Amino acid sequence: MKIEHIGIAVKDLDTANELYEKLLGTPPYKMEEVQSESVITSFFQVGESKIELLLPTSAKSAIHKHIEKRGEGMHHIAFEVEDIYAEMERLRDEGFRILNDQPKRGADNKLVCFIHPKSANSVLIELCQTIKSEKR
Repeated sequence: MKIEHIGIAVKDLDTANELYEKLLGTPPYKMEEVQSESVITSFFQVGESKIELLLPTSAKSAIHKHIEKRGEGMHHIAFEVEDIYAEMERLRDEGFRILNDQPKRGADNKLVCFIHPKSANSVLIELCQTIKSEKR
């Protein structure tokens, strides 16, 4: 549907928040810890898209490993989808290597899954779908 966000790995969230606040002229609208991924996220709205800063909270985190190997910088690009299950199936059928068997809960009220960089020109791709609240 659109580029939902661009994920950027950082070593110091306070410094990165200050830099992006100056750059974009607005503070982050949300900070959130995602324990399952061992990260703290900070989101900035940029038009229809977002910038997600990712600070690892554990040496076992994928973000920590990314920073150790490649340094700070772009980690992934996320695309918003209407039906993440259908997209996962479609992309598997197209030959993409999906890193998750099932979507998992991510930051900012999303279901997420990732496509392996080796099947996407060395770019980690995230698919995300807004979790709709259940009606009672």
